[in-house]
Amino acid sequence: MDTSDLAKLSIDRGVPPPIGPRGARRTLAWIALLLVASAAALLAWHWLASSASVETASVTLAYPSQQVTVLSATGYVAPQRKASISSKATGRLEWLGVLEGSHVRQGEVIARLENRDVSAALGQAQANVRVARANLVQAQAELDDARNAYQRSSDLLARHFISQAANDTALARYNKARATVVGMEAAITAAQANARAAQVALDQTLIRAPFDGVILTKNANVGDNITPFSAAADTKGAVVTMADMDTLEVEADVSESSLSHIYVGQSAEIQLDAFPALRLSGVVARMVPTVDRSKATLTAKLRFIERDPRVLPDMSARVGFLSRALRPDERRPFLAMPAAALASRGARQVAYVVSNGRVHEAPVRTGRRLGELLEVAGLAPGDKVVLNPNGRLADGMAVENVSK
Repeated sequence: MDTSDLAKLSIDRGVPPPIGPRGARRTLAWIALLLVASAAALLAWHWLASSASVETASVTLAYPSQQVTVLSATGYVAPQRKASISSKATGRLEWLGVLEGSHVRQGEVIARLENRDVSAALGQAQANVRVARANLVQAQAELDDARNAYQRSSDLLARHFISQAANDTALARYNKARATVVGMEAAITAAQANARAAQVALDQTLIRAPFDGVILTKNANVGDNITPFSAAADTKGAVVTMADMDTLEVEADVSESSLSHIYVGQSAEIQLDAFPALRLSGVVARMVPTVDRSKATLTAKLRFIERDPRVLPDMSARVGFLSRALRPDERRPFLAMPAAALASRGARQVAYVVSNGRVHEAPVRTGRRLGELLEVAGLAPGDKVVLNPNGRLADGMAVENVSK
């Protein structure tokens, strides 16, 4: 074979092979597919990255009592029995045996004034009683002797052994002895009265609890001068203030226009601002028969049916007056969200929870309805859920302008 023919058989690798009509269409199809995929990915990224304005609400604990609440009011906890304890005597406080929060019993000595002078006066009065009793014993002996002498004198007079004058003298002595005994008995009564007065004066230096209760405030310290009405300078009146915690009640102001909704004996639910989760049963105990002109309100006093040691005087409280007493199952709260936050995605019920600026789709189970609230399971108290979610929301989507 000629060498020129062999040269013609070599392949030139620098020249691309020609593309036929079928190859060109296949290449264009692949390019179009890649462009569509890129556009879809870009659109999906833009969908998720774009922020949407939403309105949110919190998932809270709801109470069934809201359905039977006919009126709400605010008030304060106040003890029915409360006293500022002072002394009827005047003196320097020598001993104080209680502090704030101390539990005391009725009649228990909680403080004492200096009383050595009063105690000495009591001792003197008691000694006078003993002296008077001793004088009475002596007078009784003299009376017995005078009685016997008069009886002997009367016998002798009957036998004409003595004169009438001698008998009269014996009778006078006897009458004088009887009068002396009566005087000694009166002296004992007077001495006992003086002793009781001295005892009262001593007792007035001892400050006792008038009833069972708890010390609320300590108004004086050892060494302070105590006067009954604190009229003098640098003196104190009340030593302590105490209250009977078993008589705590809520005083709620009710608008005059709402009086038709409440009555004595009505069931109520009491919620303390200090413990929002604590709801105690109560009942309207009485209503003060006076309307405050300046506020156009009347004070209703509610007694606690359930008691809790955390309830303290002067705590602020909210009262719900109920149309009927609550059943035991209605005392327990349930998790609820606004019904407007519920969305249907196919056969599923979901809620969109906002966290860190994005929404997350959460499947939920619903239950009973309470006004605009809906019992829900699958969320946690405090979660922020989107109200009226539209079909544009997707899991992981960013949101802005979230309402609190």
